[in-house]
Amino acid sequence: MSRSGLAQRLPVLWYQRRPAAVLWPLLPLSWLFRALAALRRGLYRIGVLRAQRLAVPVIVVGNLTVGGSGKTPLVLWLVDALRARGLQPGIISRGYGGSGEGVRCVDPDAPAGDVGDEPLLLARRSRAPVFVGRDRVAAGAALLAACPACDVIIADDGLQHYRLARDAEIVVFDGRAAGNRLALPAGPLREPLARLRSVTAVVWNSAPAEARFAVPVPAFSMRLESASFHALGDPSQRCTAEAFRGRRLFALAGIGDPSRFFAQLAALGLSVEPRAFPDHHAYTAEDLAFARDGVLLMTEKDAVKCAALCVPDAWVLPVTAHLDAAPDGRSLPDHILEKLNGCASA
Repeated sequence: MSRSGLAQRLPVLWYQRRPAAVLWPLLPLSWLFRALAALRRGLYRIGVLRAQRLAVPVIVVGNLTVGGSGKTPLVLWLVDALRARGLQPGIISRGYGGSGEGVRCVDPDAPAGDVGDEPLLLARRSRAPVFVGRDRVAAGAALLAACPACDVIIADDGLQHYRLARDAEIVVFDGRAAGNRLALPAGPLREPLARLRSVTAVVWNSAPAEARFAVPVPAFSMRLESASFHALGDPSQRCTAEAFRGRRLFALAGIGDPSRFFAQLAALGLSVEPRAFPDHHAYTAEDLAFARDGVLLMTEKDAVKCAALCVPDAWVLPVTAHLDAAPDGRSLPDHILEKLNGCASA
């Protein structure tokens, strides 16, 4: 297999339970990556590298694995849950996929190409201030300066951005779990699974029981639910899956695991011709030409990048996260607020 061919197949190979033989030559690099990641975290832990603390508590929602696992709907759910408890959250993100430099506030009407697809979706749906920047500390400081009423910050991604001190950490896994459990580039892990010992909670997004593994912290089940579709060009125009019966349907997804969206459509009883794109893909009109003679269905994350393209019959499926309580009956916000209060009183 050529190098380019292997690079394209890596995400598929990573999420096989046993390491494929073609990945074995990458094991020395994987061990080196793991050692360097442990060294870097250790330097922060002993104070050689210094983390910077913001004026309010910080909750990080992130991954141990490469690729999306459902962080965005969880962040939206968490904003609502904290707001219901009397807090005023703000959101910071790197703004992956955006072209803007430095730190900036995400206007809900901004182009996705400037601020990134996920931050734009968060700004539109959360009704919370969203700031983006590669330097999350600077992004958080800018948010607090612009919105002094904000009393807690949620960092979308950034689990490995140790320069930002945090008070609680939530790690999200989807149905692919930890794949072959190897570090990059032989596997999908950015850090070893032992890292879970120090986080606040783990959230399993739409993961079947057989895909899960035991974790040393409270674990919560999350499911993504949808009530109806809305037209790409007019969110006020809505319909249910029944409206698409008997029509030729196409679907695209440029998320961490596109199969998750296609399975969701199948669960609604829709038979589609799927087309997967890389995560954070910047769409062009040519990318969507395959669906010209039918109806095109897409995720909200894809919709913020496709809205400006000429698509005659395209529909978006918004999702809302729902989290179950832990076996002890306590909710994720209960655990988070206990951690935040404990940090405040320490």
